Amino acid sequence: MSTRIVSTEPPEKAASTVPFHRKISYSLTDTAGNLLYCVISSYLLYFYTDVFGLSIGIAGTLLFITRFIDAIDAPIWGILIDRTKSKYGQSRPYFLWLSIPFAVFMVLTFTTPNWSESGKIVYAAITYIIAGILYTGISTPITSILPNLSNNSNERVVLNSFRMVGGNVGFFIATTFTLPLVAFFGQGNDQKGFSLTLILFGIMAVIMFLIAFADMRENTAVKTKSIPIAKSFAAIKRNWPWMLVVAANLCYWIGLNIRSSTLIFYLQYNLDSKDLVPLINGLTSIQLISMVLIPIFARKLSKNSIMIIGLVLAALGQVVILMGSANLTLIIAGWIIGALGSGFACSMPFAMLSDTVDYGEWKNGIRASGFLTSIGSAFCIKAGSGIGGLLPAWVMGSTGYIAGKVQTPTALSGIQFSFIWLPFIIFLIGIIPMFFYKKFEKNEASIQQDLVARRSE
Repeated sequence: MSTRIVSTEPPEKAASTVPFHRKISYSLTDTAGNLLYCVISSYLLYFYTDVFGLSIGIAGTLLFITRFIDAIDAPIWGILIDRTKSKYGQSRPYFLWLSIPFAVFMVLTFTTPNWSESGKIVYAAITYIIAGILYTGISTPITSILPNLSNNSNERVVLNSFRMVGGNVGFFIATTFTLPLVAFFGQGNDQKGFSLTLILFGIMAVIMFLIAFADMRENTAVKTKSIPIAKSFAAIKRNWPWMLVVAANLCYWIGLNIRSSTLIFYLQYNLDSKDLVPLINGLTSIQLISMVLIPIFARKLSKNSIMIIGLVLAALGQVVILMGSANLTLIIAGWIIGALGSGFACSMPFAMLSDTVDYGEWKNGIRASGFLTSIGSAFCIKAGSGIGGLLPAWVMGSTGYIAGKVQTPTALSGIQFSFIWLPFIIFLIGIIPMFFYKKFEKNEASIQQDLVARRSE
């Protein structure tokens, strides 16, 4: 089910500034989520091929099929959130309910059983699907709670910046320290090392989710009643800005996951510099600069302009890396440029999704925060992960990649194309929807005024 507006509290209450400590708590939710999930986006393809023991073709197909199946649960979680009624609110209780199960299945996903190849495939599919379902269940509330934290578009941008900074901290820890911790815990046994590393990350994530749950408060000006599930889809009808944001966000996550998942292959086989993976991944934290600057940029630029800038920089970074070839300085420069672009492109859709929730309420009379944001965020992230794992796996498989072996020139070209050109092309495609989003963004202030007037009737 979704929701229909029936009454309202004073709008000033929902529009009030969120306390600083609560913004920090909000940021912890994405720190925890990324701490675990970014290990998947950065290392799962490598783990399945070079550690778990699957062929590149099977691993890529497995990632795509499981992600396709898993992506279907995004709107279901959204509907569940829209139906949730508890003393803790609609979105907040999921941080309490799902944090431990999510951490457990992430550990199992990176645990290697001593089974046959067919048994391993079944095990990998089951653990990966369940971990993904639970990730959707705990990440969807991170986005769906935002419209209920504040009714002010500018305050939402600030809140979203806190969230993005927190998420970037989780990403930095996951991508920078995973391989060193695997080496430390495994002492030459990467299977053991990955499992113990995920146990450590899981404990940290659970603690952060519980802190966020204890401090967060939903403060909505809207009281709702349940309507039939079919009505949830009515929130999408004629919600063109939502469709455009989803299209751009999906392109971004596909490009990002391709770049993240193939970095280790490119450095290990093309440059013979696997030891640089933690350093290069650590430089991704540069995107914090972009995230922090977003509220400042938003005073002068439209949200769609900031998104376009981000995607252009992300694509430009790929070109600089290509120009660098084996030049480490240029490779680092290109990665930093791409990271700065990612800071913008990663952050803006989450803020824009909150505005599309308002648009859906204004256009259709239905405020489906959970449903719309679950598809616009969790679905895009997970579908991006699946497609972003499948495409390079297919390219690398078709060009002769064999895990742990000296690669042929054709295989090396496949790795380079996957790492450089696939993300470049997809980032540029993501720019197209944003050109059409501009006209809808111009009407956000008048839509907010209209909604306030309606709720006062």
